Parts: sequence; C-alpha cells; structure tokens
Amino acid sequence: MTDQNPKPSGAEAFLDNAERVARDERDIQKAIDRQDARARDGDGDDGDPKAMQAGARVYPVPPLPQQHLKKPGHEADLELEPMYDAPFYQGSGKLEGCAALITGADSGIGRAVAVLYAREGCDIAIAYLNEDQDAQATKAAVENEGRRAILLPGDVADPAYARHAVVKTLEAFGRLDVLVNNAAFQEHAGDLEQITDAHFDRTLKTNLYGYFYMARAAVPHMKPGSAILMTGSVVGLQGAGELLDYGMTKGGIHAFARSLSAQLIPKGIRVNVVAPGPVWTPLNPADRPDVSKFGAGVPMGRPAQPEEIAPAFVFLASPQMSSYITGEILPVIGGY
Repeated sequence: MTDQNPKPSGAEAFLDNAERVARDERDIQKAIDRQDARARDGDGDDGDPKAMQAGARVYPVPPLPQQHLKKPGHEADLELEPMYDAPFYQGSGKLEGCAALITGADSGIGRAVAVLYAREGCDIAIAYLNEDQDAQATKAAVENEGRRAILLPGDVADPAYARHAVVKTLEAFGRLDVLVNNAAFQEHAGDLEQITDAHFDRTLKTNLYGYFYMARAAVPHMKPGSAILMTGSVVGLQGAGELLDYGMTKGGIHAFARSLSAQLIPKGIRVNVVAPGPVWTPLNPADRPDVSKFGAGVPMGRPAQPEEIAPAFVFLASPQMSSYITGEILPVIGGY
C-alpha cells in the first residue's frame, strides 16, 4: 500500500517550513499590532508614558514648575525643593573619621553628597561661590548628622582660593581624605557664534581650571587611601548641541580624571567620576527659562533628585567599597 500523502523532502520540506515560520511571524506581528492599537487608543488611560519610580520614595515628574533663576542659582529660591536628605539611607561608617572638601556643596548634588558623607562619619568643608543662605542650610544639615562643617566662599577658578580652601580644611579637621570637584557653570547657546569670549572663558575657568586647581592644591596633603571624585555629565559622554562649551568641559573632566588616576596610583589616591544625567538642582533653572519638561526625555521619564546621585559618590569615596576602582566614569543617567 502506497502513502497517499508522502512527506515532502529536500527543498520542498524547507519551503513548507519557511511558510510555517512566516505564518508564525505574522501571528506574532498581529498580536503586537493589537497591543499597539490599544496603547494608541488609550485603553482607558491617557496613553502617556509613565515616569519610572524605583526608589525608596516617590520623586517629582514633569511637568515641573516653570521657573528661571538668576545665576548662580539659589536652591532656596526654587519652588520645587530638590530632595537631598535621603531619609531612608542609613549610614554604616563608610567614611568614619574622614574629612572631605566639596566644591559647589551649597546646593544640588554637592549638598546631597555632603549630607551622606556626614551620615557616613565624615566632616565637611563646604566650598561655594557666594550662595550664603544655601551654604548655611548645608552646614546645618551636616551638623544635624553629628559632624563638623566649615564654610569656604570663593571662586574655584582662582588658584589662590584653591590653596586657601585646602589650608582651611586642614586647619579645621587636621586631614583631607576626599576631594569632590563638583562646582559647575552652565549656560546654553543655540549657535556657536552666541558663545562670547566671556561666556566661553567662564565655563572653562569654573569647570576645568577649578577642578585642576583644587586637585593640585589637595593632592600633596592626601594620604594613601584617599579619593578624588569629580562630577562629570552625560553631556560629556553623548554631547548636546546647545551645551557646546559645557560639553567640552565635561568631556575634559572625564579625560582629566582618567589621566590623573594613572598619575596618582603610586600615591595610593584613587580618582573617579560620576557622570549624571538630568538632575533637579539650581543649575538648570538658572540656565533655561523653561524647565517644565526637564528630564522628560530620558528613558525613566523624569530628572533624578540629588539624593539619587549622592550614593554613587559614597561608593567611589569609601575605601571599604571601591578600593580597586580608579579612573572610572560611572554614568547615572536614568537609562539607555
């Protein structure tokens, strides 16, 4: 008896299998198309992407208050107060007995880092330009953690100030274990020709000269096991058309840290960078008149709050946690 439906073989079998695969692919496509259609129609909701909330508490999402601050930008003037105090973060002595000098510590990331360093047992020298009210708030927050704090107003772009800040830190605390280069100047410009010489000079002087001067003044007084941290930026990694000069300096900071880390290995001093994405601090409201959608474009759909960035600085400063890490650039950018 012969088989009435012989199985195809060779090329026919491959063709039949290919047809089945194509049908399967179309079925998969149809299912996704139906889901897409439901998403476009709203399926009972507004259809807008939701900002990711994965922290210990809920963080603000765009639209944010539309507010434009006068430079240098005072945190006390912000309608939406940055969240810096990290109430759920518990210290465990990661920087016990240390002293840190933090530039731009009056507000934003600098203030959040100062608070967490203090919670980890560190005394803090608060370097800032002239935002006295903000700096006093940071000092009070550090002292509330049971640590000492001093205020050091001045311009990091002045090498004499850098030396002064280091000397005052040593006089107050008797040591310098961590330098955090964090102070920054940012002002957008939509066209290359809009960037004046004064604008370009101020960006480079604050963001590059300041970092160099502070490191040069601090290193001779830092012992093995010490750390230098620098605030880089996603702009230094990816670029940004309206932040040409700022992006140049942030890329320079990344390269400076990589090179300095190699130079300081014989001294036992580690050098690393935290490169944040959008963070709600006075920096951006003092740059742009409309920040209502600030941070909306990142995958997480919102800007970070300073307390979400500061733990990275703890990690890279503590010899208990990162003794084998130097020359690294750690992006904290809200997703890819």
